[in-house]
Amino acid sequence: MDTSLNGHTALITGGSLGLGFATAQAFYEAGAGVAILARRAEALEAACEQIRAGSGHETSAIHGYVCDVTDGDAIVETVDRVRSDLGSVDILVNNAGQSAAKPFVEISDQEWQTDIDLKLFAAIRLTRLVWGHMEKQGWGRIINLLNVYAKAPDARTAPTSVTRAAGMALTKVLAAEGAPHNILVNAMLIGFIKSDQIRRRFEAADSGQSFDEFVAAAGARLPMGRMGEADEVANLALFLASEAGSYVTGCAINMDGGVSKVP
Repeated sequence: MDTSLNGHTALITGGSLGLGFATAQAFYEAGAGVAILARRAEALEAACEQIRAGSGHETSAIHGYVCDVTDGDAIVETVDRVRSDLGSVDILVNNAGQSAAKPFVEISDQEWQTDIDLKLFAAIRLTRLVWGHMEKQGWGRIINLLNVYAKAPDARTAPTSVTRAAGMALTKVLAAEGAPHNILVNAMLIGFIKSDQIRRRFEAADSGQSFDEFVAAAGARLPMGRMGEADEVANLALFLASEAGSYVTGCAINMDGGVSKVP
């Protein structure tokens, strides 16, 4: 199965940690030039160094870019820099986001707007900037990382469940418009994956357990008896970005080990 990304340039938001980092590492090792975006310069530099050091080749390039993806002007400036450094983007992974959930009546207008800007408008703006090149060359891949509440929202899951559901609708619209141009657009709906977000939950819980004990206890309650690994998410993203997934578009794939009851 050919999962090579030689000759392609990928842009990954939220790429310095967790799922974004694992995806950047997989794409870099598959031969892509990789641009990772995040807010903290130190984390970006460390991520790039770690990925370079862990790779068995030096044929790819990886660069980190400080960018607040809620800022439209910053997105435009950053994409211009990526094009100058690595060439036009033909693989986009919209991964930026963090969990935000509370009772509906407690969510302020500002909290709604912040979530919309981070999880929906960032994807809209970035996609708009790279779409023309993908259409012109007749090849492109867009992967939107959402979560399982996009399909099956529950009480006290807003605003995340609402913005993620909008992201799933965006995925379907783009897939339909991109198909004639070989621009494939898919979503991955994340469940409980061992990542920096899980670490933040662990720290907030102050349970007296070690992180591994916390993960094992939480994972034992899941259908597969464990949490997923970031590398497992990256493997699916690599499949979707490569020619191995060349006839897959418009899908919202549950990456949750069987948590969601909605297929």
